[in-house]
Amino acid sequence: MWKIGDIVARKSYGGDIVFRIERLDSRLAVLRGIEYRLLADAELTDLVRVEQPESHRGTAEARDKIAESVKKLGIYRELQKEKEASAAVKQAPPYFELPGKILHLDGDASYLQKSMRIYRELGIPAEGCHVHESMMAEAARRLLPAVRPDILVVTGHDGLIKNSRIADRQHIGNYKNSFHFVNAVQAARQYERSRDALTIVAGACQSHFEALLQAGANFASSPGRILIHALDPVHIAAKAAFTSIRDTINIYDVIRHTMSGLEGVGGIESRGSYRKGLPKLEM
Repeated sequence: MWKIGDIVARKSYGGDIVFRIERLDSRLAVLRGIEYRLLADAELTDLVRVEQPESHRGTAEARDKIAESVKKLGIYRELQKEKEASAAVKQAPPYFELPGKILHLDGDASYLQKSMRIYRELGIPAEGCHVHESMMAEAARRLLPAVRPDILVVTGHDGLIKNSRIADRQHIGNYKNSFHFVNAVQAARQYERSRDALTIVAGACQSHFEALLQAGANFASSPGRILIHALDPVHIAAKAAFTSIRDTINIYDVIRHTMSGLEGVGGIESRGSYRKGLPKLEM
């Protein structure tokens, strides 16, 4: 009846989220969220097929939030340009811009494509790599010296293990991929210890927020162990890329404009990565 790649929802949750079946066994399916970075499992009898995922209420709401988030990033960018242009009137000659460079490691190829498209639209230099969550530490060790980014995004899918015998949500073993994200952050901090020289955004839905911060992330999910939207890490990374190195990223402002808010993402005071240079060259 079911096959890998089928688009489904869970009857027990009222069909609130749309998933793609990633793996099957005789009784259970492993599911990856299409619009949310949630990794879940469900009994096959709990699944219902979603014939038109584009018109599903959860998908429509999530995409409305994406559009709003991208719009806010564009408004922020235009306001920044106006501010810098006004200041440039008093400073000759005109300067050129260097937004922070991003390395984006993603456990989901579709989300990676969406993220890279937004970076391009915003004019942010970025390189992306689709890599399974279990291999992210190795990917970080390999790619960081080659790419030399200002900002590292480590994300994919995660979730609390259903019916785990370990009830304590502070136990890293109670999460599906948080352990792998923590390992990747630690590997990144072996490459660059300073949180100002390398800003790290890490985690996915319901990830172990405290463990990620302790490992060295600047921003992480999820303080309230809630679902985060696929593009919340992108929003934070873009804000870091466009905040001047003279300034710290406005933590409250950047988090409240994510789609999941303060329950979904938290962080610590961090310096921006945006630089200006002279002279401006005609291309």
